[in-house]
Amino acid sequence: MHAGAFEPVRGVEDLYVHDTGMFDTDEYGAVYVYDTERPIVVDTGTGGNREALFETIEEIGIGRGDLAWILATHAHLDHAGGAGHLAERYPDAEVLVPEKGVRHLVDPEALVEGTKSAVGDQWEYYDDPAPVPENRISGLTEGDRIDLGERELVVHEAPGHAPHHAVYHDPDADVVFAADGAGIYVPEADEIVATSPPPQFDLNQCLDDIQTIDDLDPDYLCFGHFGPREYDPVLAGEAKRAYVEWVEAVRAKREELSDDDAVVEHFETASRDVDYWNPERARANAGLNTRGVLAYLDYVEDEE
Repeated sequence: MHAGAFEPVRGVEDLYVHDTGMFDTDEYGAVYVYDTERPIVVDTGTGGNREALFETIEEIGIGRGDLAWILATHAHLDHAGGAGHLAERYPDAEVLVPEKGVRHLVDPEALVEGTKSAVGDQWEYYDDPAPVPENRISGLTEGDRIDLGERELVVHEAPGHAPHHAVYHDPDADVVFAADGAGIYVPEADEIVATSPPPQFDLNQCLDDIQTIDDLDPDYLCFGHFGPREYDPVLAGEAKRAYVEWVEAVRAKREELSDDDAVVEHFETASRDVDYWNPERARANAGLNTRGVLAYLDYVEDEE
């Protein structure tokens, strides 16, 4: 696929994946449109390319008064930045997000400032989010069910990536919308890479979240980046290993260099992400993930 395009998700009836063209990288930003009796959009992208998403929803056959749900899997702006804009476009749709993310979408000012601080120059790829009206949004907790008519999504909290993160299971179609709960599967490299943004990345909880997905044992796993794929239990082991090895690499480099700025610089320079992203984005993403692990290591040390 390429930016603005969409296609059916093979093996899951009525489910489509839309490529937002996020960060000028084909397939990096995946938004899912489930054309069920009560249609839902799962994630929204940054909002920067929302007109193309509107066109996709229309081409699928969902009218402005038909969309029932706008689901932000979590509040990070690469997933939820377009939620308010979609709410304006689809006046009958209710916005859903894990409960701890509600305040960020109703009043996104602090989230925007935090994101700008974390991503630096990469903010050029984002857009200012529109606030979601308080009467148009509901918070989700463990075990909640989203009514899609003939189907439903079951909410499973997965706060390792962020406290406001969850994964969503359709037991009938046996598909899980994983967002960032199992890392990022990169088809070009055929591997899982860890995603560990600051300030609240938690390794142990991430490992538990991956186990949650593995226990669900879905047929299909819809990643928040680079789209869907058939699920293989081997993925769980690969994802856990990727996270453990990544955190250990940052820990070891910190011990070697004794300077966090130098640690960030090392991983930015050494990033292998350049194999499938533009160099600018690869460097920024490596720095972001490194800072997230460093914050986690500080937290662990404080707890000890």
